[in-house]
Formats: sequence, structure tokens, C-alpha cells
Amino acid sequence: MTNKIFPCLWFDGNAKEAANFYCTVFKDAVITAENAIVVMFETNKQKFMCLNGGPMYKFNEAVSFVVNCETQAEIDYYWDYFTKNGGQESMCGWCKDKFGVSWQIVPTILGELMVDPQKQQKVIDVFLQMKKFDIEKLINANDKIIK
Repeated sequence: MTNKIFPCLWFDGNAKEAANFYCTVFKDAVITAENAIVVMFETNKQKFMCLNGGPMYKFNEAVSFVVNCETQAEIDYYWDYFTKNGGQESMCGWCKDKFGVSWQIVPTILGELMVDPQKQQKVIDVFLQMKKFDIEKLINANDKIIK
């Protein structure tokens, strides 16, 4: 087993639909196994299990998946994909997809922008006002030119 630990996502009878959705979101994703109860898919060398578990449990923000994005176009792509057709926007780069799974769509540069303690609060103040992250506004808040 190459991934000893991987997430199992509990769905109410629509595990196959969810796996297909995630395989369209992530360009390299592929369904690797399936039966009536479980659908396995893999993306970026990470396995996921989608389980047809029934209506007992629902997703919430206590567990989320972080998608690090290099560019604004990448942020826009994931944000738009997850929030369309029944998804939901939240604050500070958080959103839910149409199945209720929480995602954090985060620019990879965010950590670098928050290294300087004197500039950190400026960046935090700006991103606390955002739903979808805007890289240019974060950079401007930091007063730092990054090439």
C-alpha cells in the first residue's frame, strides 16, 4: 500500500457522482477502483475513498482540504469549480462544494507574506475581508514586491 493514510469521505448514496466530480476538478485525478459501496480515486499521488454510507453523517468545517495555488488563475479555477452548482462561498479562502465538503483555496505565497511580524497584521486584516483570496491585494497589503 503506497498511501498508508488516506481520507474516507462519507456520502449518502452518491459516492460515484462525487468521485466523478473530483476527477473533473483535478486534472490528473482518476478513479482507481469501485464497487457498490466504495469508489476510490487518486489525484496528485493522494488516494481518496468515497463511501456510500447513508444519511447519518454530514460534512462540516471541522475537516477541510487545502489546495495550494501558485497563481490567481488557479485560485479562480478551483474557487469557481467548487462554488458552482450548489457550492457555497465562505470567508478567508474557505468554500464548500455541492456535496458539502470544505475546501481552503490558498495562495502558496501567503506564508511568505506573513513572515515579517510587522507586516503580518496588514495581510491578516486584508484577507479577513475576503471570501476568495486575491493575490494582488495580499501583496499590496504587505507593501512588498514579489517577482
